[in-house]
Formats: sequence, structure tokens, C-alpha cells
Amino acid sequence: VAGELNKKSKNYYDSQQENGDQSSHYGAISPQASSEVQEEPLSTYFEDKVPIPESDNECFSFRKLWAFTGPGFLMSIAYLDPGNIESDLQSGATSDFKLLWVLLYATIIGLLLQRLAARLGVVTGMDLAEICNRQYPTVPRMILWLMIELAIIGSDMQEVIGCAIAFNLLSVGRIPLWGGVLITIADTFVFLFLDKYGLRKLELFFGFLITVMAISFGYEYGLVKPDQGEVLKGMFLPYCPNCGPVQLEQAVGIVGAVIMPHNIYLHSALVKSREVDRKNKKEIKEANKYFFIESSIALLVSFVINLFVVAVFAQAFYNKNNMEVNAVCNATGSPHTDLFPLNNGTLEVDIYKGGVVLGCFFGPAALYIWAIGILAAGQSSTMTGTYSGQFVMEGFLNLKWSRFRRVLLTRSIAIVPTFLVAISKDVQHLTGLNDILNVVQSILLPFALIPILAFTSLTSIMNDFANGLVCKVLGSLVILLVCAINLYFVVVYVTALNSVWLYVIATLVSVVYLCFVIYLVSCYKLFERTMCCYLSGLPMV
Repeated sequence: VAGELNKKSKNYYDSQQENGDQSSHYGAISPQASSEVQEEPLSTYFEDKVPIPESDNECFSFRKLWAFTGPGFLMSIAYLDPGNIESDLQSGATSDFKLLWVLLYATIIGLLLQRLAARLGVVTGMDLAEICNRQYPTVPRMILWLMIELAIIGSDMQEVIGCAIAFNLLSVGRIPLWGGVLITIADTFVFLFLDKYGLRKLELFFGFLITVMAISFGYEYGLVKPDQGEVLKGMFLPYCPNCGPVQLEQAVGIVGAVIMPHNIYLHSALVKSREVDRKNKKEIKEANKYFFIESSIALLVSFVINLFVVAVFAQAFYNKNNMEVNAVCNATGSPHTDLFPLNNGTLEVDIYKGGVVLGCFFGPAALYIWAIGILAAGQSSTMTGTYSGQFVMEGFLNLKWSRFRRVLLTRSIAIVPTFLVAISKDVQHLTGLNDILNVVQSILLPFALIPILAFTSLTSIMNDFANGLVCKVLGSLVILLVCAINLYFVVVYVTALNSVWLYVIATLVSVVYLCFVIYLVSCYKLFERTMCCYLSGLPMV
């Protein structure tokens, strides 16, 4: 591995020297100059880069902030997809306000990771997938690509599930779940043509969808009127009294739903849509500053929307039992009363039942507005998932597929299992997939965290913009925490299945998982050493 990394480092450095990249770009590495890579990408996202206006005020300019606004809000949509909404409502219904601090801290950690992703794209002019392609040997690079593709497909499935449920609720059951799944096939390809109207119009459209979600879930928040003292207490007091495996699983789901691995790859690519002179250190610093401000605003908005959902279900439905809900739904003439059995079991909700119980307790308007919010969440995340897939495939494989072919492949993979579940099972099985997929996202998270932390810490890549010691330590702690939580969850989940064969399989998978995580960490040290040795003329030991 060290030999191959050393060879790759030497080849990259030599090619940069031959092409004059070291003198023409401030970042220590730059996009490859081969004719193959210089072909115009088939993605239309970067056909018209947004110019940055001049300003007399060097400290802060609203005109410049507006010019940089867009990538952060597109990135923030991944924090608002149907998987997040389901995680939020279940957090409120099962844990009251106790896990709001987990949501807050996960969002803050997400912001810091998105900051690293944006800095990587601005300084190097390449996205994370492209740099992985250049730095990792072939086999681990392909494994890493497959892991991120799995995360994208899982996210696609959540979007399909959310849209199908929204169509079913809005049509009062007239559109079956499998019909809603088929509709998402058509609307995905319709959305592919939106960016033909220009990059800024596309970004404004996504801003509109975020606004729809804010109004929809904000309406529910105003209707339910949660206890503001409990909301603040849940946000700022990191504790969870009387919590057990259910709450732990919910906390893992929150982390997996909020910090999605492919979103880090996406953000590092989106920032390339702005005209930034990478020869100019001042412009790079300015771009990093405005992208961070924009991302902070975007994630603050996403956090508030997620907070609305958690608080609504914590206030209205925490500790409710099935018999209570059945009685209220029956009294209001709801056609969904049979969803709640006549027993004293604790109410279990998902994005489908969530809309139903809101309709039973607060009127039909609450149900329809909820469904509109879910539909906006699913439709907006459809396009960001498409972009993620295209950037990841192009970066890891250097493969230029048209967006149509790319969507046809990944959406088909996502729709086939979702469609089979929708046509053969009930809505509980369909929404149950969301819980599993949120945990899968959490398990795959290290495959984005380790590369982004490693590459942004290398001075051979980031030059003066490399991470400092504090950032490295905090990032390493986050990775250790995520891996520990994931392994604990696997142990708890598999133990509950009471199968020796599953114990063996889970043990083997966990060992392989840990070995690959350790390998990715060791690659950072190896690459740093090989690059330093090569630049100083010393032999590799």
C-alpha cells in the first residue's frame, strides 16, 4: 500500500510540476490536466458559474453573500429528507424532548463537516470523490465508491417512500402506495430539466421547497403549541433520564439521518459553481468565509424545521397509547382508525401514521399540510440525490454519464425493492424501511468522515488551509464516537435476533468493517509520509 501511495504521490506531483499547477494555483494540488479529464462534464450544473461581484467593503458584503448563496441550501436539503422527518417524529413520540440536544449537536457537527467539504472544493478545485480517486489505490477506492453508492441508493429509497406516502395521504388513499412509487419515477425525470433554465433559478426553486417545508411544519408547531420551556431544556441540557435501547437506537437514527455520508461529497462539488480565482489566497479565504456563513444559515433553517417536527410529536403524542388514539380517530370519523389496535400499547408513529394522528387530533387541514411538507421534502431531496450520484460516479470512476442514464440506474435500484414492498406489504412495512435506512446511513458515515478529515489535514493538498491540531483531534473523536455507537447498535440488534449464524455473520462483518476503517486512517499517515519523503528527496522506509 505504501509503495502504491508513494508512486501515486510522485506521479501527481510530477504532473503538477510539468503543467505548472504549483505556480498557477494557490491550492497544493489541482485538477488533472489530461485531455480525458478536461472534457466538458455532461452535468449542466457547472455550465454557468456564478460571478462574484466586487465590493468596497472588505469585511462583509451582502451582495457577495447573495452570490455565494445556493450550494449550502442545496446541501441542507439532505437534512430535511423524509428519513429525517421520520426520525424527528419518532424521537418526539418515543423520547419526549429528551433527544433534542442530540439533534442540535448532530447539526453542529454536520456544519463543521460541511465546512471541511466546502474548503476542500474551494482550495483544490476538486470535489472529495475526485481527490479519493487520485489518492487511494484501486481496490480500496472501489470499495469506498460502493459504500457511498449504497448510501445514495438508501437515501433514494427514503425519498421514494416519502413521496409515495405523501401522494397517498393527499389523495385520501385513492393513489395506492405502489402508485405513488411509480409517480416518483416520472417526476424525477421531469426535475432533470429544471436546471436548463439556469443555475440560479434552480437554486431558487429549491429555496422555495425549503420554504414550503418551513411553512407546513411551522403551521403544525403553531397548532400544537409545544411547551417552550421543555423545548429549550431538551435542546441545551444533554441528558436522557430513564432512557434505554429504544432511545439509543433513536439517537443513532438521528445521527445517521442528519449527517449523511454522500452529502459531504455533494457539498465539496457544489461549491465549484462559483467563480473563485484559486491563484489568489485572498479570494480563497473570502470564498471559505462566505460559504461557511451561508451553510450556517442553511443548517439553522433545517434545524428549526426538524425542531418543529420533534416538538409537535413530543407535545402531542408522547406516552399516548393506541386505545386513546383509536377513540379520538373514531370520534372524528377518520377512515384510518384501524391503524391503531384496541390495546394499551404505546403509540408507534411513522410519517404515514404521523399525518393520520395529526388529522385525528387537530383536523383534516393538519393532515393535508403535513402531507404537503412530506412531499416537498421528498421532491427536493430527489434532485440533490441525483447530483450526489453524478458527482460521486464521475469523481471515483472518472466516468462521464449523462444525468438521464445515471438517474435511470440508481432510481431503478431504489424503486424496485421499494415497489415490491409497497405492492406486497402494508404501509407499516414500507415506513419501517426508513428506520433501517437511517441506521445504514450512520454505519456508512465513517467512509465520508475519514477521507474529508484526512485530506483537509494534509498540507500537501490544502497548503495553508490545512486543518489545525484542534480540528484534527475533534474530528478523530467524532469518528471514534460514530464507530463505537455503530458497533454497539449492531451488537444490540443482532443479540435480539437470537441466532448463532447471525452472531457469526455480524462478527465477521464487524471485523471487516473495522479493518477497512483502520485502513483508511492508516492511509492518511502513509500518504502524508510518502509525500513528505518525496518532496524532501528522502527514500521511503
